[in-house]
Amino acid sequence: MARIDFHSNVADKLEYACRLTRKIWSATPAGQPVRNIVMVGESADLKKLDELLWTFSASDFLPHCFIDDEAAVETPIVLADDFASPALASIPHADVMIHLGMHMPKDVSALTARFPRIVEVVTVNDAERLAGRERFKAYRDLGHELHNFDQSKS
Repeated sequence: MARIDFHSNVADKLEYACRLTRKIWSATPAGQPVRNIVMVGESADLKKLDELLWTFSASDFLPHCFIDDEAAVETPIVLADDFASPALASIPHADVMIHLGMHMPKDVSALTARFPRIVEVVTVNDAERLAGRERFKAYRDLGHELHNFDQSKS
């Protein structure tokens, strides 16, 4: 079973995604291969996230590209707008998936078999919060290990 972390009550999901990605990517123990991260969300959000990953920190470099880029196979952080993208099958990334969207993946079993850790980012927006609750229930009903990190308390 996959470990699924819900980061709830996030004020700005794109800025939060940058900080979370930096934390996950930089937490790789010395001598170990870096953790690969796939970020899934809406196209418009991913375009903004792409820019933000380049500019949010003057001292950090988070190598990333879109899933259809020829460098995606070698880039540790990949942005995808579809859980079922054919290009996703051609990259080796399988450590962490960060979901920034609102919709539940159609094939949860395949997704959780590939990614041992899934992070769901849920904002304070009412529609996103309701969608996040539905995803939480769906994952719970499938028997996954769930953890919630309430960002309103930070």
